[in-house]
Amino acid sequence: MALTLNQNYLRAFVGENQLEAIRPEIEAAKATLTQKSGRGNDFLGWLDLPIAYDKDEFAKIKRCAKAIQESCDIFVVIGIGGSYLGARAAIEFLYGQSYNALSKKTPAVYFAGNNIDSSALSDLLSICEGKDVCINVVSKSGKTTEPAIAFRVFREYLEKRYGKEGMKNRIYVTTDARKGKLKELADAEGYETFVVPDDVGGRYSVLTAVGLLPIAVSGADIDKMMAGAAAMRETLLSAPYAENPACQYAAIRNLLYRGGKKTEIFVSYESAMVMLAEWWKQLYGESEGKEIKGIFPASVTFSTDLHSLGQYIQQGERTLFETVLIPRESNASIPIPCDPDDIDSLSFLEGKNLHEINMTAFKATALAHNDGGVPNLVLEFDRRDETAFGELVYFFEFACGVSAYTLGVNPFDQPGVEDYKNNMYALLGKPGEEHAARRAELEKRILK
Repeated sequence: MALTLNQNYLRAFVGENQLEAIRPEIEAAKATLTQKSGRGNDFLGWLDLPIAYDKDEFAKIKRCAKAIQESCDIFVVIGIGGSYLGARAAIEFLYGQSYNALSKKTPAVYFAGNNIDSSALSDLLSICEGKDVCINVVSKSGKTTEPAIAFRVFREYLEKRYGKEGMKNRIYVTTDARKGKLKELADAEGYETFVVPDDVGGRYSVLTAVGLLPIAVSGADIDKMMAGAAAMRETLLSAPYAENPACQYAAIRNLLYRGGKKTEIFVSYESAMVMLAEWWKQLYGESEGKEIKGIFPASVTFSTDLHSLGQYIQQGERTLFETVLIPRESNASIPIPCDPDDIDSLSFLEGKNLHEINMTAFKATALAHNDGGVPNLVLEFDRRDETAFGELVYFFEFACGVSAYTLGVNPFDQPGVEDYKNNMYALLGKPGEEHAARRAELEKRILK
C-alpha cells in the first residue's frame, strides 16, 4: 500500500460539499501544472524527472558515490536551502539522527554552508582533523554567501592537508551545466562536476544530483527512490479528483486557509523525520508565501513537543491545522520490559511494542486536538525506506504546485529572498555603486 490521505480527523471541519465545490479550481490548477501553462512553467523539470532523468549522470552519481565511500571517512556537503535540505532529510529519514555515529561501512555525512555560524564551522573542522575528507559544494551560481564562505574555508583546509594536486579528487561540484564562477573554477581545477538542471528550482531538486549524490554516499538505493517517485507520479497524473491524494491535500489546505486557518503544522512522531519537516517548510513557505498570501508552515515532533507546544495547539488561537505523517510500520522494535516492582505504575504496558504505544499517542492526540478545534490531515505510508521517500517527495512537490496555483501565486519563484541578501551585501561593503548607496541608507536607519 502506498501513500494514503486519511481524512478521519478532518470530517468535522471540511465537508464533502465543500470538497466538491472547490473541485473545479483544483482540477484547473492541476491542468495548469501538468500542461505547463502557468507562471513559472520554465521550472517544471521536476514534473517528469522520475522517468526522464539523465541516465548517464545517474550512473556517474553511483560511480562517484562508491569512490567517495572508498576514499574518505567524512563527506561534507556544502549548500543552503534546497541545496542541502533534501539530502539531509533523506539520510535522516532512512537512518535516523544518529547516522554519523552508527555508520560503519559508509562515510559520516555532515552539512556546512547553511549558516554563518563560526562556532559550528569550527566544530566541524575539528571533527575532520585526522580523518580523510571529501566535500561536495552545491550552488547554482557559486556566489551565495553562506556556502561560498564554507567552500573557501574547506578548500584551504584540503589544500593544507592534501596539497593542491591531492585535493583535486576530493572536491565534487554540483552547479550550472555551462556558466557561473563555480563552474569556471571546477573546470579550471579539474574537479568532478554534476549538474543543477536549469528547469528545476532548488527546493524541487532533491531527486537530481543536488540530493542524490550525498544520498548515494550514505549507502541508500537511489534506484528505489526514483522508482517510488515514478510510481507516485503515475498515480497523481491519472487518479481522478476524489481518489487523488495530492489534489485532495491541495483542496483541503485551500479550504482551511479560506476558513481562517493560517498556520499548517507538519507533525511527525519520529525524530528521523525532523529534517523532512524542514525540507517541507522551505517547499511550501517559498512556493506559497508571496503577494501577502499563504499558509505559514511550522513543524513539531510529537510526543516531545506535546510537552512544550501542546498547550497552545490545544487551546491557543484557532488559526492552525495539522498535517500528520505516520508510518504504518516502525523501522525498529522495542517491547516494554517487565518490572516486578512496577515502580512507575506502567505494568499495563508490559509486552507492548513502543511503536504501538507511539501510534496510540497519535490517535489520542488527534482526537484531543479535534476536540480543541484543530483539523488533522493524516498522511500514512508503509515504512521509512527509499521507496517511501521518493513517493513523499513527489507527492509534496506535486501537491504544492496545485495548491499554489489554486491560491493564485507562482509556485516557482522566490523574489522576497533577495531583499535580505542585498541588505547584507551592502552592509558588508560589496563593491558597486548600488551597494554603496544602499549601505548609506541602511546605516542611517540602523543609527536611528
